[in-house]
Amino acid sequence: MASGATSAAPGHAGLLYEALPSGKVRCTACARYCVIPEGSHGFCFVRANHGGKLELLTYGRVAAVQVDPVEKKPLSHYRPGTRVFGIGTQGCNWRCQYCQNFEISQDPRVSGRDLSPQEAASWAVRKGCQGITFTYNEPTIFIEYASDVIDEAHRRGLYANFVTNGYMTPESVELLRGRLDAVSVDFKGSGEPSFMRKYIQAKGPDPIFESLEGLAKNGTHVEVTNLIVPQVGDDTEALRRLASWVRDHLGAETPFHLLRWHPDYKMRDLPETPVRTLERLHSVAKAEGLDYVYLGNVWGHPLEHTYCPKCGAIAVDRYGFYIRAWNLDQENRCRECKHPIPIVGTLPKEYEPTFVTPLM
Repeated sequence: MASGATSAAPGHAGLLYEALPSGKVRCTACARYCVIPEGSHGFCFVRANHGGKLELLTYGRVAAVQVDPVEKKPLSHYRPGTRVFGIGTQGCNWRCQYCQNFEISQDPRVSGRDLSPQEAASWAVRKGCQGITFTYNEPTIFIEYASDVIDEAHRRGLYANFVTNGYMTPESVELLRGRLDAVSVDFKGSGEPSFMRKYIQAKGPDPIFESLEGLAKNGTHVEVTNLIVPQVGDDTEALRRLASWVRDHLGAETPFHLLRWHPDYKMRDLPETPVRTLERLHSVAKAEGLDYVYLGNVWGHPLEHTYCPKCGAIAVDRYGFYIRAWNLDQENRCRECKHPIPIVGTLPKEYEPTFVTPLM
């Protein structure tokens, strides 16, 4: 449903929408399919109806820019050891009650600094990045801008990835076909419908599952994350169902990340996710047949490493976002038993980890 009045300033022409009678438009970028009257915007704040046409108010306007290791996204099996130029805008199609980026994701005011697709790609190269990532807020809601940035990035030999909640549509998945190189799809509370309704104002996970299958079918490298919110989003059976779905529909070799949650925004009354909870759920996911299950936001934990599923040796020794040892041969096979590890790319020869103190 549409909500509120939007800025009078026009935005950039949108691609994903349908014109409806009486001057309304239906946005087809995300699974909400907002019907937006003239002069209003969708749930995300940034996709608006001007004159019976959908416009993106944040095209070329960024609220957050940062250079990060790709492992922070988290992508553990795609271009390890490379750096990404992270871009975020404003707005979101979810209302996570614990969002750590709520200043930009849940503020209806449109602001930010100008950054054209050409400038974004140029800055990425200038900062020594090998890729561009769309993160900090939901990239699906600014997909027209992201798509143009990706095209410029590819012209400069850079890869592109989304960090997304996956609440997409077949239309948005199709727009990304041949563009998006990798994606980290972030479930909340294992995608349990009651959790999604209460804490993020979304109906359920079915659109996420559909998007995951579509992205994988299009050849996009897929990794799945699951934010474990203690007491309200750490159900064992929900995690078991999610892990088995990933195994059956994406494959046992799909990287699966269990992320530690910390209190923020409107949910400061709960503690950080206990490590023992993450360890318990890790065992559940492994028991469902997933080969590569990781714990995130628990620096120095042995379950950060990549283990060979055949012999159990540490194939990649990790510390937080950084790689301490690369125990794979030139074909990404385990040096102990020669089992192939499904990682796209090898560690750059010039890679030198720079350790930082995590904030969590």
